[in-house]
Amino acid sequence: MASASTKYNSHSLEIESIKRTSRDGLNRDLSETVPRLPGETLITDKEVIYICPFNGPIKGRVYITNYRLYLRSLETDSALILDVPLGVISRIEKMGGATSRGENSYGLDITCKDMRNLRFALKQEGHSRRDMFETLTRYAFPLAHNLPLFAFLNEEKFNVDGWTVYNPVEEYQRQGLPNHNWRITFINKCYELCDTYPALLMVPYRTSDEDLKRVAAFRSRSRIPVLSWIHPENKTAIVRCSQPLVGMSGKRNKDDEKYLDAIRETNKQNSKLTIYDARPSVNAVANKATGGGYESDDAYHNAELSFLDIHNIHVMRESLKKVKDIVYPNVEESHWLSSLESTHWLEHIKLVLTGAIQVADKVSSGKSSVLVHCSDGWDRTAQLTSLAMLMLDSFYRSIEGFEILVQKEWISFGHKFASRIGHGDKNHADADRSPIFLQFVDCVWQMSKQFPTAFEFNERFLITILDHLYSCRFGTFLFNCESARERQNVPERTVSLWSMINSNKEKFKNPFYTKEINRVLYPVASMRHLELWVNYYIRWNPRIKQQQPNPVEQRYMELLALRDDYIKRLEELQLANSAKLSDPPTSPSQMMPHVQTHF
Repeated sequence: MASASTKYNSHSLEIESIKRTSRDGLNRDLSETVPRLPGETLITDKEVIYICPFNGPIKGRVYITNYRLYLRSLETDSALILDVPLGVISRIEKMGGATSRGENSYGLDITCKDMRNLRFALKQEGHSRRDMFETLTRYAFPLAHNLPLFAFLNEEKFNVDGWTVYNPVEEYQRQGLPNHNWRITFINKCYELCDTYPALLMVPYRTSDEDLKRVAAFRSRSRIPVLSWIHPENKTAIVRCSQPLVGMSGKRNKDDEKYLDAIRETNKQNSKLTIYDARPSVNAVANKATGGGYESDDAYHNAELSFLDIHNIHVMRESLKKVKDIVYPNVEESHWLSSLESTHWLEHIKLVLTGAIQVADKVSSGKSSVLVHCSDGWDRTAQLTSLAMLMLDSFYRSIEGFEILVQKEWISFGHKFASRIGHGDKNHADADRSPIFLQFVDCVWQMSKQFPTAFEFNERFLITILDHLYSCRFGTFLFNCESARERQNVPERTVSLWSMINSNKEKFKNPFYTKEINRVLYPVASMRHLELWVNYYIRWNPRIKQQQPNPVEQRYMELLALRDDYIKRLEELQLANSAKLSDPPTSPSQMMPHVQTHF
């Protein structure tokens, strides 16, 4: 996790002192220690003035590798360290010109994807800025310079292989699938039916592969309705897809209508199939003009359609920009509540959570199976299905279960991570950029606040995922779909984020976690119960007192460690004592029932 106040923390980190030969010919250690990952190489270093928005100008030396920008303060009264993965950088601009006057008016402005900006002032003589600008541009945006993303150069080794976390067949089997109503189809094994879907799909048992081809022709991007999750008891299902290609003329497709009826009939108790269209109704109607649309009552007699009023990727992008404006560099104190309200960010969080609650409630109650879609079925659809599954299925609230949920509903089903995040791409103004996955993780954090014992993972886990969404250190979030990852051999050529997390799980565990098997979570989605995630959005501001780690959580962990220490000492005493006894107990643990603990 990049931080303005702490050093990069990784057990696999290699610490190397980078030495330079000074003009007098002597080797001088200019950096003390600069962290480097296996496969990370130093490109250049330079003395700069860091224009800190909180503490003013700080003289330091910046080191640029093929993975990070690392700044160490050279001032005796400042211990500042900046450690910024280059993948976090969205834009690099030159500040001032050769004739600029005024102190620190000449340098670089760097805009980041993680809610902060960086500004460096350099000397005007000798084109000192040009070298740093060109190096940063080259390695922050490698795709524009025919260079590989750092994930393909990363040589870290972990004792756990995160690529094995998710196996689609095993996950379907965990849900009791296939069964007499649902079957696995391999029609997409070469990604010929739909190039943005996974190779394995779960579809109604009585539907043939030929039927699926005809349905694909009537769904945007050929993203046909397929099963995401089935209720273990009432057998109602969550199904996901894209919009039907109705168009202005109101086209119909008998195969699609029949297919949706087949989904409804997988549960004999249901007379209706509920369709949740994530879009505002006015947007869904407008999409008819571009060939899309929605399921009309006339064509789909056994379905009920509801619109969830969640806005599109462009609205979400602008909303997050407004959040950044009020939290960085300075928090808008005088009109904080009205400023926060004007961003509409929490309003969007509320609408996403409300939609997911409706999906979960419909399925949990057994009233009907649910079909979820937006326009193309890879943004709002993924938010709704994954959040509803998190509410319904306690397995997904474990560390490994959540990894599987992300791997399945987001990564394998083609959320366009490369387009939405812009990995290694210099086009910062790309209209495809949008914080859809961040919004989902924010919703998960809101749920964890309302149900503090329901999730095995802690806040650090969520922030780590978001940091590496941008960092390009791991291959987990690279590319737009499974077929692209397969073409690039991502699992063979890169390290999984889950490898790093699962090899050091204790760091990411919630000490208050209580495992419950069948508990359904219904968060309160009213504005009164939602709050801005300060430890993520405002974490770069040193004046905001961070509760990381939570003091109660920290004390609890200390007590657990104390208990373990006492038990260990007791066992040692028992072992020492057993040698003096003629008939010693076979193991120290035999005496353990007498040890009482409140932890």
